[in-house]
Parts: sequence; structure tokens; C-alpha cells
Amino acid sequence: MSGFAACRLDRLGDVLTRHVEAGAAPGAVGLVARGGQTHVVTAGDGRRDTIFRIASMTKPVTVAAAMILVEECVLRLDDPVDPLLPELAGRRVLVHADGPLAETVPARRPVTLRDLLTFTFGLGLVFGEPTPIAGELEALAQGFPRPALPPAPDEWMARIGALPLMYQPGERWLYNTGSDVLGVLIARASGQPFATFLAERVFGPLDLTDTGFSVPASDLGRLPAELMTEPGTGRTVIFDEPNGQWSSPPAFPSGAAGLAATVDDFAAFASMLRGFGVFRGSRVLSRASVSLMTADQLTPPVKAVSGLLPGDFDDAGWGFGVGVVTRRTGLAKSAGSYGWDGGLGTSWFNDPAEDLTAILMTQRAFTSPRPGPIFTDFWTSAYQALDD
Repeated sequence: MSGFAACRLDRLGDVLTRHVEAGAAPGAVGLVARGGQTHVVTAGDGRRDTIFRIASMTKPVTVAAAMILVEECVLRLDDPVDPLLPELAGRRVLVHADGPLAETVPARRPVTLRDLLTFTFGLGLVFGEPTPIAGELEALAQGFPRPALPPAPDEWMARIGALPLMYQPGERWLYNTGSDVLGVLIARASGQPFATFLAERVFGPLDLTDTGFSVPASDLGRLPAELMTEPGTGRTVIFDEPNGQWSSPPAFPSGAAGLAATVDDFAAFASMLRGFGVFRGSRVLSRASVSLMTADQLTPPVKAVSGLLPGDFDDAGWGFGVGVVTRRTGLAKSAGSYGWDGGLGTSWFNDPAEDLTAILMTQRAFTSPRPGPIFTDFWTSAYQALDD
């Protein structure tokens, strides 16, 4: 593969500047990497060393940690998780997902690690009218990332275990909760706190010096205030100050949405996946693990009834912790591209067909489950700059 057309790279920065000046975010940092070349562009108050709350971009990092334990035969994909997560043993399942919590039937089978990785274990987020179980999940921070809310892992797991499942294991794709349960499983399987295992087995080998569940006091000057659009009024408000929820280690390190990172740190993680598990000549994951993570794992019946929004899986699927493009429908993202977004204003994907990584980070939360125009325009600008 070649790299980028130098005469077209300037459009990346121009696009970000235009959106920032129009109020899409106070700042933005974009990165594209291909053919041994890496280019970073910034706009507004974004700087290359800015630390962003990457929210759901945490999910593939958590999966990478789980796959390390699978490779070491500490965990197995299709074994029940009951021995390490007894809170999930003997599950009950709601008769109707939006019905009373007391109306349940027995689960047809135990929950497996594969169920957690594919978000098909039976619990997760749904959008729409409030339901009894949605309120219980909201109280456990299954929604907008709120590190200060959940209790410590054992208490959190006990409260999850007290809830019925919404659907039978393997029946539906339901967002988010599987990654938080996965973080608890990793801690128990490894005998280490989840944050410690990540630091030693993922962050260390990838030299991720600015990634973690909290930001040290000495670095809070690089963590901007997180902005969001207030529901109902449309006003821009501050969701989290620099000295707020990410300024101290949380009681519950969320495997679903808890990490903060710089664009270069996440680019190192993305590079490892793009290299099928190898980073700077050293193997972090096996080729087989990366292939499995980044392939569509959802069967047609599950796809037909799943998604955050209608049509989510018409041209896409879900691997382990990443969305997978199954059919190209626009200028960006070839079939086989994979990655994920962070609802607090970040997005990433790898395109193996083009040997391309693209990352965009802002400090303004999404207003819908799908990234806004600043992201789609950045992707378009990345592809128009490819030079073969």
C-alpha cells in the first residue's frame, strides 16, 4: 500500500476547523495512519496530547484483555461463566422484556464467555420508552458513562445478578452491559484488579502512557471539560469538569466505557489490531484472536431483531467489542472495516483492505447513537486523501 496524497491531506484539517468553528466541538484531534505514515491534525483547542474520555472505545480494549486469558487457557469461549461469576448462575428471564421484573421463566442454558463478547448474554441497553428493568440498569450506570456512580465490582455484580435477563442467552444483541460484566470476569479469572491487569498486559506492551480509568492530577490540564447538549432545552452544558469524575480512580473500573486516552495511545492499540496482534515487532495477541474479534459473529436471526437503531445491522455486524462493516455503502469504510465509537465524542475504525486507521476525538458528547457530520466528513476526507 502507498500512503496519502500530500496535496489532499490539508483537507483533513480544513474539515475539522470548519466544524469546530461552526460549534460542533470546542476542539478536535484527528489521526490517520497508512503504509507506515501517520498524520495528526488538530482544530480549536484540541492538541495532540489532549486526553479524551473515550467512553465505548473502551470495549475493544476490554475484549483484548479477555482474549489474552483465552489464549492462556484461563478462559474458554464456550464454557459457562458460572464458576467465576456465580451471580449469573441459574438465570431467570423476563416473559416480556418491557414487563414486570417478577414475571420470569428459567433460562434455557447458562451464560458463556462468547455471550459476553458478542453482547448476547441477555442484558443491555435499549432505546425507547422506559421499562422496569431499564430503570434498574440505569442505576448501575448502564447508559451515559458516570464513573462515580457504580459500586465496587462485587457489589455491582451482585446487583446485576439479582436482575432477570431481558432475553434468553444468545437470542438478542443488547448493548453495553456485557463489557462491564466482562471486566469483572477478567479480574476474577486473572486474580488481579481489572485496571491492574490492563496496565500490565495491554497498556504496558503497547506503551500506552496516557490511558487509564482516571487522569493523574499532574495531567488534568490536558483533560478538557466534557460538553453535552441538554435534553429538552438544546443548551450546551458541562457534563464533567477536568477535576470531575475522571480525576480519581473509580470504585468500578468500567470495561464498557471507563477509559481516557490520547489519540496516539489509541492509535497504538489500533496499530496492534491492524498488525494482527503485533506491535513494534512484539506479539501482544495471536493472529487468530484478532481475526475472531474483528469478524462478524452475529447470525441472521439475531441481527434481524437487534441494534441500537432500526437498520443498524443491515450493512454491518458485531465481532467481539467492535462493529464490523459487511457491505460498503459510501466513500468510507470498505467491507471488513471494524471499530467503534465513544458516545462522549470519539470514534475509530481500521480498514484492512486499505491498511488504514482513522481516529477522531472531541470533547462533546453525541446527540444520537450515531456520530455526527464532523465524523462522517472526517472519514470522507481520509479516503479522498488515499494515494495508491
